[in-house]
Amino acid sequence: MSVRRLADDNVQPASFAFTEENAAWARATINKYPQGRQQSAVIPLLMRAQEQDGWVTKAAIESVADMLDMAYIRVLEVATFYTQFQLLPVGTRAHIQVCGTTPCMLRGAEELINVCKKRIHPEPFHRNESGTLSWEEVECQGACVNAPMIMIFKDSYEDLTPERLETIIDRFDAGEGAEVATGPQIERVFSAPAGGLTSLTASDAAVGKTAPRSRKTADESVSVPPSNAAKPKTDAAETDPTVKTPLTAKAEAAANAKVKGETRAEGGDADEKQPAAAVAKPSLNDKNRPAGIERPATVDDLKLISGVGPKIEGTLHELGIFTFAQVASWKKAEREWVDGYLNFKGRIERDDWVKQAKALAKGGEAEYIRVFGKKPR
Repeated sequence: MSVRRLADDNVQPASFAFTEENAAWARATINKYPQGRQQSAVIPLLMRAQEQDGWVTKAAIESVADMLDMAYIRVLEVATFYTQFQLLPVGTRAHIQVCGTTPCMLRGAEELINVCKKRIHPEPFHRNESGTLSWEEVECQGACVNAPMIMIFKDSYEDLTPERLETIIDRFDAGEGAEVATGPQIERVFSAPAGGLTSLTASDAAVGKTAPRSRKTADESVSVPPSNAAKPKTDAAETDPTVKTPLTAKAEAAANAKVKGETRAEGGDADEKQPAAAVAKPSLNDKNRPAGIERPATVDDLKLISGVGPKIEGTLHELGIFTFAQVASWKKAEREWVDGYLNFKGRIERDDWVKQAKALAKGGEAEYIRVFGKKPR
């Protein structure tokens, strides 16, 4: 959506004041809101100002701001945000807002825009020669199922064709806009299916019936209560006991596991797959264990290394690993020993702890960002 700005000063009126009737309405509207929340009336007041003058002027914005004790810029923000507010003089009989969002565009909005360009003006926000008509393209107006559609002031006109839009424009230009039916312009009720209902087609009286109704099968007529009307006639049980639900499947799996465990304990089921044996940790006395140090007064935050969390950091501390420099110096055998001790399955190599540690040891986070292009962790 393009930037919305106020009209040039040369077309702005010098002042604005609500008519006596509109001023009374504005006071009543403000009083509807709780004490301290009267500024919530800004949208209805701006809308009434537009209905009075045909568009929202700078003077109207300032007048509404004064009435609500608001900064001028706050009311200007509201007026420029919502496309329902016209910031330029528009057609006195019709200002046509053509929805150009995807559903309407797919259903012919471009053809509607071409009609507006031909019948009103090649450019939006420009009035025709007599000043009675103007147009603009806007974003979604909430009638996607009835695309393409337009808004003229507060009313929507939907399911349009270029020919129908031309007729509507002619009627408004002739001062007969109030006689044009709003909503869908084809044989449909609001957003109901085009061509008529395909479900819930019974009359209101039929829908309200509570007595049992008859349903005929191929060879008999049976009386079925309304709550069971959709169920097929069958002598089968309500629920098939062979059908597994999440609960029954879970219970069955637990029972099977128990049986298998008892079978193994008794020495049976020789072909049953046995669980893999746990991988033993490497010995702490292994020659490939990295050398540890006494805990220094200041330790590095090893959690900055991707893959090291609080628990892993604690384990490394138990092994005497407290600094980035220590991790950076690990040889392949040492990395494999730590990987096995942590049961990391190669993660130290995949995450490249050594490269991370070298960067952190050399220049902290700044060096890490320079090397990896992102913050650590």
